[in-house]
Order: sequence, then structure tokens, then C-alpha cells
Amino acid sequence: MAAPTVPAPAPAGAPTAFAATAFAAARSRAHGPTAALWHAVELHRPAGEVDGACELTLCGTLARVSVDEPWPTEARDVCVPCVVLSRSSAR
Repeated sequence: MAAPTVPAPAPAGAPTAFAATAFAAARSRAHGPTAALWHAVELHRPAGEVDGACELTLCGTLARVSVDEPWPTEARDVCVPCVVLSRSSAR
């Protein structure tokens, strides 16, 4: 019976299951009584490809990505579910 083979270690810099998740800030539109808020968008593509694009946020809202605004943002009008979800994803 042949001995089991051990997979080679991943090369340096290769993505792993434990890689840090990158987030960008995105601004939603005001709709009726709902104010425009800053949301978090998980980045799966280079920031240049999503800058200004409408993307699905962590809480499920569509919002326009602004890579100039860091996440978590210092603004006061921030989506609370996105803050909670981005913190739990970063762990």
C-alpha cells in the first residue's frame, strides 16, 4: 500500500482561507423616509474596477462604491448592520 502524499505548502503570498477580507465604503440613495447611508461592500475585484459601480452591500442594499472613503468610515450616517457584519467577517 502506498504512503499518502502530503500536499506542498502554498507559495508565499498565495491567498488562503484565512486571508483578511477587504471592504470598501458605498453610499446608498435616500428613498422615501430612509436617509442615504454609508454601507460596507466586500471587495472581490480590484478597487479600480468597482469605483463608482453599484454593488450589493453586506446588509443587502444596492449602493455606489466610493474607494476614496475608507471603511469603517468616520461618518455618522452609517448602516449599523453593515458595521456589525464587517466586524464579524474580519475575525
